[in-house]
Amino acid sequence: MPEQHPPKHAAEGPGAADKHDGTASHASLAEEETAAVVSVDTAGGAMEPSAVPATAQSGKLPGGPDTLLRRIFTGSGMVSVLAVLLALVIGGLLIASTDKQVATTSSYFFARPTDFFTAVWNAATRSYIALFQGSVFNPRGNGVAAQFAPFMETLTIATPLITAGLGVALAFRAGLFNIGAQGQIIVAGILAAWVGFALHLPMGLHLLLVLIAGIVGGALWGGLVGLLKARTGAHEVILTIMFNYIALYFLRYLLNTPAFQRPGESNPISPILDPSAVYPQILGTQYRLHLGFILAIGATLLVWWILNRSTVGFEFRAVGANPKAAQTAGINVPRATILVMALAGALAGMSGVAQVAGTEKVLTDGVAATYGFDAITVALLGRSTPWGTFAAGLLFGAFRAGAVQMQIQTGTPIDIVLVVQSLIVLFIAAPPLVRAVFGLNPRRRKPARTAKSKQAATTGGAA
Repeated sequence: MPEQHPPKHAAEGPGAADKHDGTASHASLAEEETAAVVSVDTAGGAMEPSAVPATAQSGKLPGGPDTLLRRIFTGSGMVSVLAVLLALVIGGLLIASTDKQVATTSSYFFARPTDFFTAVWNAATRSYIALFQGSVFNPRGNGVAAQFAPFMETLTIATPLITAGLGVALAFRAGLFNIGAQGQIIVAGILAAWVGFALHLPMGLHLLLVLIAGIVGGALWGGLVGLLKARTGAHEVILTIMFNYIALYFLRYLLNTPAFQRPGESNPISPILDPSAVYPQILGTQYRLHLGFILAIGATLLVWWILNRSTVGFEFRAVGANPKAAQTAGINVPRATILVMALAGALAGMSGVAQVAGTEKVLTDGVAATYGFDAITVALLGRSTPWGTFAAGLLFGAFRAGAVQMQIQTGTPIDIVLVVQSLIVLFIAAPPLVRAVFGLNPRRRKPARTAKSKQAATTGGAA
């Protein structure tokens, strides 16, 4: 009788069969994974395999799992900061290109290149130091009040930028492009100025009515755009751009009528607002900083609360993320569209009040300046967040305040500041470009498992 040997699995123990079955299944899974990698990397055999397969690439930075510091340096906030830094670097090069010393040293660049690079550095540094002294702190000022006067001017200029930027940012969060902050500022300025010089009321009541008139004017002008979009489907970009022109030419018409033109004047300018209708200066008469800046801080807090703590803000964000899904979930999308545009117009209207009741104290056809269009840049730089928009408004206020001093001290064209602002918008619109410049998005290469290594792993597992 031939000798019978027990099955190998039985000899090895009761769990051996499961072990070998598991090894076989791992081997088959490895083969399937290899086939999937090759298929994805070569587009089904239509292309040559790449050095690093697509499935072996990762968006994480090298050095292990993501950390808090890593997320900070690759987040959208850091991208905004780096976009500003990159714009300043390029702006410095443009400043250097207009400097006489740089032009002189460039003529013998190959003989002594260090002279050229030193001249470039000195030209950019002088201009940015002058920009800082004109917007933040001037150590050559006569006394502490004069030294901090540039910073107070920055806050004053930033006030309408902040509130108008909040209006644009709020609409952005709801998926709407509010390009009409310029017109909303103008309409708010018209109503606020008329209440300020036509009515004669006690101080507290008069100023309150001026503020309410401006906010209501901006809200109506913005809400009308929301109504037209909600009822007719017209695009808000076209509507707001056209409303800007309507508001501007309506203002120019009013300033040539007896109701708005200052008596005895041939220029289009309104009467001066009553003292009871202007914002008080919160730090004394030596500074132009007025109550509007405090209201801008309050508006920032209000927008933050609306977006993050209120049901209405949740509806806005839901509509901005996906209007159809929001409507399916029971959200009234037309109502949300009208409401968000009205709120955006009200915020921009605060800028109009700040102009006529805070800094100008009269109404002219330049009441809005370019604040409405700069507000779009401010909202983009602030990533459409309330505090980001607040910080961006301060930055652009500093640019405006320091540009004049930079031109006086160094002779640098004031338009360089506009170029820097434009570069910031460009880089904000292209985050991958900024990350690529600063090396914040390298691909980590995972070791691709070759067929030989897979075979070795399978053989080792079987053994």
